[in-house]
Amino acid sequence: MIRAASLRGFAELVSEQGGDPAALLRRFGIPDDALLADDRLISITAHDLILDAAARDLACPDLGLRLAVAQDLTILGPLALAIESAGSVAEALDCAARFMYVHSPALRIGVEPDPAGRRNVVAFAYRKDLRESPYSPQAIELGLGLFHRTAVRLLGDGLPLYSVRIPHQPLSPVSRYTEFFDVPDVRFGAPFACLIAERSVLDERLGGANAQICALAQDYLAQHFPDPRTMTAVRVRTALTAILGIRTPSMADVARLLALHPRTLQRRLSAEGTSFAVVLDEVRRDTSYRYIVTTNMRFSQVASLVGFNEQSTLSHAVRRWFGVDPRGLRAGAGDPGP
Repeated sequence: MIRAASLRGFAELVSEQGGDPAALLRRFGIPDDALLADDRLISITAHDLILDAAARDLACPDLGLRLAVAQDLTILGPLALAIESAGSVAEALDCAARFMYVHSPALRIGVEPDPAGRRNVVAFAYRKDLRESPYSPQAIELGLGLFHRTAVRLLGDGLPLYSVRIPHQPLSPVSRYTEFFDVPDVRFGAPFACLIAERSVLDERLGGANAQICALAQDYLAQHFPDPRTMTAVRVRTALTAILGIRTPSMADVARLLALHPRTLQRRLSAEGTSFAVVLDEVRRDTSYRYIVTTNMRFSQVASLVGFNEQSTLSHAVRRWFGVDPRGLRAGAGDPGP
C-alpha cells in the first residue's frame, strides 16, 4: 500500500493535460474520494499503473517529474516533521529510512556506496520492492524527483550532485532530466535509482534542526505506526510470496519457514485479526492483479503462478475479487507491457 498523498496534484495535472482524472481512478479501482484524504491507503500497484497509463494516454512522458514539482515533503505526513527537524542530512536520511514504511512499506531510501567505487562519494538510493509491485518508470521518476527537490530545500543552498542514475531508459529528452536535476550527468539503465554526491554532504547541518522536536516526532511515529515487518501477517505474506507458484502453499510450510509451530502461527494471526486463509487469499489477489494487468501472460500461466490448479479457479477468484473476469480486468487496465 501507499498513502494517497502520493497522488497529490494528480487530478489537477491530468485535467491540465486534457484528461479525465475520475475515469482514470475508476479504471484502476481507486475510489474517487481517495485523493481527498492524504492518510488513506491505496494499492501501490494501482498507484503506479495509473501514473504510467496517464503518461501514455496523455502523451505526457515527464508526468512523474511534473507531479514531483506539485508536491513537497508534507506528502509523508507525520514523517515529514521528523525529517525536517533532524540535525543533519545523515540524521534526516536515517529517520526517513527507518520510518519510510509509514508512507509505503514497499519503498526504501538509504545511503549506499558509489556505484563507481569512489571512496568519498555516496549514492542516495531510492528503491521499490519489486516482490510487492511491478517496476514503474513514472513512479520512480516521481519518487526520485521528489527526493531531489526535498534535499535541495532542506539544504537551502542546493544539493551539489555529481550524477543522477535512473534504471530505465529516458522517457523524455535527456535535457529534461539534466534541467530538472540541475546536473549535466544523468545516466540511464542503472541498477537502481539514486542521486550521487560527495560523502561530506551527510555532515551538512539542516536549517530547521531541533533535537527535541525530532525526538518527539520519532517517538510518535514509533508508538502510532508500528513497523509492519514485525507483524506475523506481513511475515506470512512475505513467505507466501516466496513459495507461491513453486508448490501449493500450506500453513505447515509457512510455519516451518518462520520457525514456528503451526498452532503458534495460527494463534498470532488470530491475535492480529486475520488468518492464514485470509492472508493467502490476499497474496493471490494482489499477485494475480499484477500479472494480469502488467503482462500479456496467458491466464493459465497466471493460475499456475498463484497456486491454482485450474484456470477456471482463477476466473472464479478474479470475479470474486474484482467483479470482472480476467479478460475484463486486463482490458480495463489498458494494454499491458511485455
